[in-house]
Amino acid sequence: MADLRAEITSGMERQVRAFVRRRFGLRGTLRLHRAAIGADLLRAPVNVVLAPVFLLVKVLARVARLVQLPRMAGWLARREVFLTTAVSRAVRAEVTAFVLGVTDAPEDRVARAVGEYAATRNAVAEIVTTLVVLLAGVVLFHAVTPGVISLAGPLAEAQAARRAAEGFWLGQGAGRLYYGVFPVHLPVWQVALTGVGLAMAGSVVTTFAGVIADPVQVATGVHRRRLMRLIARVQAGAGEGLAREHVIARAGDLSDMALSLWRMLRG
Repeated sequence: MADLRAEITSGMERQVRAFVRRRFGLRGTLRLHRAAIGADLLRAPVNVVLAPVFLLVKVLARVARLVQLPRMAGWLARREVFLTTAVSRAVRAEVTAFVLGVTDAPEDRVARAVGEYAATRNAVAEIVTTLVVLLAGVVLFHAVTPGVISLAGPLAEAQAARRAAEGFWLGQGAGRLYYGVFPVHLPVWQVALTGVGLAMAGSVVTTFAGVIADPVQVATGVHRRRLMRLIARVQAGAGEGLAREHVIARAGDLSDMALSLWRMLRG
């Protein structure tokens, strides 16, 4: 009996591995992201704003479950916080079809689990964007910038210093030296405007981050393990916990705000 179960599990893993390579490998994810060109570029920044709301709803659902309020927990768990993007819709359709093809779980249970799967994939895209912003801050400004808030200040200062140096009365070279010693006064609105521009650019990066993240997760086995856990849950009828990817993504946001506040207080 144990050998039979092991054989079934091995066969399932082969099917899952083949599916994720076909769907989330480089060619598959490029085909998938064709759907992102269009309205997804407008939905993406809205979903970034809604991400903390999503995390709060999931935390409240777990709290409700812990205090023995199953109806409230179920209602909260079923809330669709994010706008459904074309890419997410395509992911849901293909993963749902695959899971229904390899299990006998009810469609509504599979649909809920796949919705969580797609949301986790979106959180990974946000993590990739955070890493891109962090790398930009380190390379360009030698500063830790875990988000657009902390990157907006250095970028706005650099732009203001460049413009001031170009108009310096002794020439641009002397202007760079002068404003390197005496920083340009930067109004708050200019930093805020730079932050808005960075947020819009970041939403575009998030929209297409899967082009990088998907193949990496296929190569490292993350996609396969995540899909295997999903199948195990729907077969067992178990609920979905809070995926660590959501916590990591929000930790980046919190560290971004905390670092920006510390720099502002420090002056």
